[in-house]
Formats: sequence, C-alpha cells, structure tokens
Amino acid sequence: MSAPTSRPGGGPYVLAPNQPRRPYRGGAGIAALRGTLQIDDHRPEDFLASTTSAYGTADVGQSRLPDGTALRDAVEQDPEWFLGAEHVRRHGSSTQLLVKLINPGQRLFAHLHPDDDYARRRLDEPNGKTEAWVVVDAPAEGATAYLGFREEVGPADVARWVDHGDTGDLLGRMNEVELAVGDAFLVPAGLAHALAPGLTIVELQQPSDLSVLLEWRGFDGLTAESATLGLDAGEVFDALESTSRSAESLEALLVRRALSAEGGATSLLPAAADRFFRADLLDTAREITLEPSFAVLVVVEGVGDLTWDDGTLGVGRGDVVLVPHGLGDVRVSGDLRAVRCRPPRVEPAGG
Repeated sequence: MSAPTSRPGGGPYVLAPNQPRRPYRGGAGIAALRGTLQIDDHRPEDFLASTTSAYGTADVGQSRLPDGTALRDAVEQDPEWFLGAEHVRRHGSSTQLLVKLINPGQRLFAHLHPDDDYARRRLDEPNGKTEAWVVVDAPAEGATAYLGFREEVGPADVARWVDHGDTGDLLGRMNEVELAVGDAFLVPAGLAHALAPGLTIVELQQPSDLSVLLEWRGFDGLTAESATLGLDAGEVFDALESTSRSAESLEALLVRRALSAEGGATSLLPAAADRFFRADLLDTAREITLEPSFAVLVVVEGVGDLTWDDGTLGVGRGDVVLVPHGLGDVRVSGDLRAVRCRPPRVEPAGG
C-alpha cells in the first residue's frame, strides 16, 4: 500500500482496527476481512472513523489517525476540512455518523435503541440511534435477524424479559428474517432486534452508543441496571416500538442483494435512511469520480486506487479509509468493491 501525498489537513487516512472489548463474543469475521489477528473472542465490533465513545466511558471506541491524533480532536480543530462548510453550518463539528464492522460469535442479545427525542429527554444525550446494516459475509445457513414483534407487547412483557429472562417467549414473538450477503436493512430507533452468530456487517448509525437490552443474562459483565441504562421497565417500554410489525412493513426497510449492482456508485439503503446517513456501493467496473464528502470507505473485495489532485493511495480488501471533504473530487479505479458511508445530506443554504 502506498502512502498518500501530504497536503494541508492531511488525508485520506487508512484506519487501523479499533476493537474495544464488548459484552458478547465475536470478531473472527472482522479479522478475516481485515487480515488481522483476533486478540480475543470479545472483540465483535470495529469502531470505524469514530468520534463516539462507548457508553459510560470517556474515550473507549474513539478512532485515531495514523499519527496518533484522536479523530475527534482533529475534526474539532478543522471541521470544514473534514466535513465541509454546509455540514458545519448545520451540525457543527459533529460528524453525525458512526460506522462499525460487527461480527457476533454468539447470538446478539435482543435490544433496541432510543430515538433522538427520548435520548434528549430521558438520558440527556444529543442523539438517539437509528442504524443500518449492510451484510458483507454470512454463514450458508442460519443467517437470521430477529426484527420487531409479530404482535403487540406490553410493559409486563418487557419487565419479565429484563428482570427474569424468558428468551423463548421473547424470540418467539419476534419476526425472523433471513439475510444473505449483499442485503441492506434500515433499523429504526425503537425497533427491537437481534442477530444470529456468524454474520459480518457494515453498520452505519447515528453517533451514539445507547442500547437498551431486553435480555442480559449470559453476557459478559452485564447487569439488569446496565442493560437498561439505569431506567426502570416502564421507561424502557416508552423507548420500545411495541406495536406489531408485519412482514411487508419490514420488507420496506430491506434492500435485497444491494451489493449485486455492477459498475459505478449505487445507493444501498432505502430512501428513509437519507435523513440519518447514506451508503453506496462503489464498483470499479468503470472508474468512479466521487464528489467532495466526508466518507468512510470499507473495501470488501479486490484492489484499486484512490486518486485526488496531488496524490494516489492504493487500497485492498479489508482496508478502511477516511476521506475528508477537503480533498475535493476523488477518483476510484482498479478492480474493487467498497461500501462508502456518509453523513446525512445537507442542503445548501437557501436551497
């Protein structure tokens, strides 16, 4: 891999793995994609271009640039270089994006994330957590997601699941959706969800680490209090989408075989995701020119080059590259496929 030519502000930046210890097992799929060694079996998440700390910590999960500078500090020092003037006008120095690689080695606990209003009112946090998944690897069988409830649930159900544990009842009332490589799914805040082991996904999300767990027994270091962010069962219920979800309503959030498009840049997510984040498939069957944008590129296949006004960077499978807005147009060529993750679109002033 060639080093990028330096320019004021620096970049693009090839990011090293950033895998804090988490309560559930996993990480082998991340190591396989990234070409790294698995430190231990409780590293199932790789925080990419993260200016977000793991909940309850000061800086766990924060990304660092290759020179050791915390990304959060670099962005705060030069937000327009990283994010662009229009983004800064709307969102300040917040990237409005967290990207992860996730690979559970055991079934991921059923959980949900609060929305913006709930996060602000009940938790004094600026962002809730809508997220989306792009499946980049999956086992041949059993690649299942549990998504929402087939029937309405009530506060007593939630209290029983959290306080006493009743996994059979909990999962038995959720929708099971089979996922395959290339599928992309939007997970709105409030929607209960769980993942089967073995899936490797690129996850886009709002810059938040707020999760309310409906089950916690059997997971490392969790307690009933930590699982619910210190909230009681009634408050948890208020954050939950407790109404029933039909299979049809879930299909509206799902783009099947999103990674199967060939050539150019193709949107991966339903249009409803645009207000939170954007994701595109980059396929260099022909050279692509990307407009200026803060972006996180996850190369999932092949090798190629990123070229900008005064530099070229060679990249390959497993590389994660942070592209600042200030680089201007970036051309992508070679023989690669990558997922490009970006913050929500911001309309120009007066537009």
